[in-house]
Amino acid sequence: MHQKRSEAGLALSRRDMFRLMAGAGAWLASGHLPAADTRSLIKRVVPGTQETLPVIGLGTARTFDIDSAQDIPQSLRAVMRLFVEYGGRVVDSSPMYGTAEAVVGELSTGLGINERLFIATKVWTSGREAGIQQMRQSMQRLHAHQIDLMQVHNLIDTQTHLATLRAWKEQQRVRYIGVTHYLVSAYDELMKIINSQDIDFVQFNYNIVTRDAEQRLLPLCAERGVAVLINEPFQNAALFELVDGHEVPPWAAELDCQSWAQYFLKFIVSHSAVTCTIPATSDPTHLVDNMQAAYGRLPDAAMRERMARYVSEL
Repeated sequence: MHQKRSEAGLALSRRDMFRLMAGAGAWLASGHLPAADTRSLIKRVVPGTQETLPVIGLGTARTFDIDSAQDIPQSLRAVMRLFVEYGGRVVDSSPMYGTAEAVVGELSTGLGINERLFIATKVWTSGREAGIQQMRQSMQRLHAHQIDLMQVHNLIDTQTHLATLRAWKEQQRVRYIGVTHYLVSAYDELMKIINSQDIDFVQFNYNIVTRDAEQRLLPLCAERGVAVLINEPFQNAALFELVDGHEVPPWAAELDCQSWAQYFLKFIVSHSAVTCTIPATSDPTHLVDNMQAAYGRLPDAAMRERMARYVSEL
């Protein structure tokens, strides 16, 4: 997440940022959004299907957890509307995230965008019946008769829930199933599941400074045809603290990068095994900034190493 990221990590030039902030207020008042040409949006195919997903999604941990899903700030409404306007589809949530699921459900229904979203959420409990009850509650909160992706959150009671999810997939209550974690220490267990279970997606942490997944996990996902969602793309905002006071290098323009957020996100999605990454934000200007990473040029292998080396030497 990057709600508190430093000025060095903001989206555009200072002039453009003030324009965006003023524009966001106008959008909220008028209900109209700026036009976005999504024809050049970068997408990835979900392995084994013909479905494509934009490489930049939207996380909801903490940022969508508010006091009441019935009293949603205008800033969050703008985030969701701008996300869709700029071509976004994947929204990732969990019962673990407080009111986030209910907020997503209220926003998507109120804005009339349910059919345009790819909703991913999770089961986060132990026991078969508890899992079923929780997933039913998630569907109610999300105002969804079918969940696009249901994931076992942080590998809690994985085998029990995967058995249920396989049945739910056959019943078309979910479209895809998967597992998640956010720690490097869980990679070995994730790999065991990928090798032994029939899953569609796996979600884990990966970014420009935490690159452990490149060694075995990402190659395995590519080999086994498993789609990849990336969490912690900004390492819980720590990356912005790392680059605070430093400008994005001039040569980042070769990648159409105008900000550190775009720099970090383009590094992630340039890995061919990555399907989508899910930065979380409740700030409309940060949302627009993030979505720019789904457009323009991506780094090749040599440029990726240059990007990582530059950050490591700051």
